[in-house]
Amino acid sequence: MNLTHRHIEVFRALMTTGSVTAAAQLLFTSQPTVSRELARLEQLTGLPLFDRVRGRLRATTQALALFDEVQRSHIGLERIRQTAAQLKSQGQGWVTVLCLPVFSQTLLPGACARLIQKHPGVSLHITPQESPYLEQMLASQTHDLGLTEHDRAPPGTRQTELLQADEVAVLPEDHPLATKAKIKLKDFSGLPFVSLAATDPYRQQLDELFAQQDVTPQRQIETPSAASVCAMVAQGLGVSIVNPLTAMDYVGRGLVIRRVGPSIPFRISLVRPLQRPGNWVVDALEHALQMEAKDRLRLLAQSLR
Repeated sequence: MNLTHRHIEVFRALMTTGSVTAAAQLLFTSQPTVSRELARLEQLTGLPLFDRVRGRLRATTQALALFDEVQRSHIGLERIRQTAAQLKSQGQGWVTVLCLPVFSQTLLPGACARLIQKHPGVSLHITPQESPYLEQMLASQTHDLGLTEHDRAPPGTRQTELLQADEVAVLPEDHPLATKAKIKLKDFSGLPFVSLAATDPYRQQLDELFAQQDVTPQRQIETPSAASVCAMVAQGLGVSIVNPLTAMDYVGRGLVIRRVGPSIPFRISLVRPLQRPGNWVVDALEHALQMEAKDRLRLLAQSLR
């Protein structure tokens, strides 16, 4: 099948515009040329790609399936073009970050604001990813910087601790437990409890602690993210224990936070692949993350007084 880029270009124009005339205008060519290329494409593929209805083209099922693949290829080429343009206009003034989704919503926005305020011309590409794929991608050297909760560095990387705090209790503002400065696990016995997903490592750790102390919360809602947990708690649907970064974003929005005993450590580590060439933006973002982490810890201490 001797398909060419020109055939695909004509096909995409026809799918986008819906007519030979409009496709010819889009491609700056003639209608007979477009019709000829379409006929050749249908001959090469052996597929009826369009039905002719009252002078208009109606894509067949085969054409729609083929167009999905063409669009994916086009998006890939467009990303390559954008990356090349960034490299040309900004040199090495960009950085790729891989992190757990929670950090893209909590720690990174403030750090990125610090970085861009000081260096307005930089570019950042942030990819949220769950474990264990996050650690696998970091080990493959595909990103400049990573943020993880794991204590052990992925192979081929260097890891440093960025932040350490404790998980906190999240309660509706008018909840009876809100009068306490520190909440014990036994205080949750029998209460409606909003849980993280059963596969979450913090959920598993908390389940083990509850079992050790013979505490049985009333698990009514299970949801995969700490942000969703906090939103449920703010609506008065229960209480919970989550990471302090997410919890702090909901303070004053129908939710209060309190210390928990015994403590459940929460750590963030910064990961840098050893085989990727560094650049000044990576160093600058690492510094911005350190400053943001310090501010977050200070605000957390104030909220827990």
